[in-house]
Amino acid sequence: MRAPIGDFDTATPAPDCLDDLIAPVADAVRHWQGAVPADRILYVETDPRWADTAVFVEHYGRGLLEQSANCVVVAGRRGGETSLAACLVLSTTRVDVNGVVRRHLGARKASFASMDTATGETGMEYGGITPVGLPAGWPVLVDSAVADLPYVLVGSGRRRGKLLVPGKALAELPGAVVLEGLGTA
Repeated sequence: MRAPIGDFDTATPAPDCLDDLIAPVADAVRHWQGAVPADRILYVETDPRWADTAVFVEHYGRGLLEQSANCVVVAGRRGGETSLAACLVLSTTRVDVNGVVRRHLGARKASFASMDTATGETGMEYGGITPVGLPAGWPVLVDSAVADLPYVLVGSGRRRGKLLVPGKALAELPGAVVLEGLGTA
């Protein structure tokens, strides 16, 4: 199958390649309940040497820069309690951690989670964290610009491979909240 975005050799519906996905992502696809059918989530094989955004778009298509999103894990703290959340913003923007995120989480302080926390809590590789298959109960904050795209390139849970997901499907993930201004220039 031809990928709807980017210059990839093939795109495979995620339900048809569960063995290529890490366990939490495969489980999320297996138990998918969104209005967008699971077979609209596509997996594309990519070389981990080109995982960083600038190199990635040079190799797989410059148009992907405007159609890619980064998923980062943030930690919100209030009164000695820490809560984790995921933020999904266009790769051309940065997460407004100290504004939109902090206020939405009701945290006194918010920051990016450490690499060990992000990978340990998600079961995913650093640089490949995806909003698909995050731990139950996590807020998934999605920038409205991401939710509006027909397809968005996101991580697959590991540095090799990516998912192409309709923006509408990302807005329907468990715990998802679509927010204006989550990503800033």
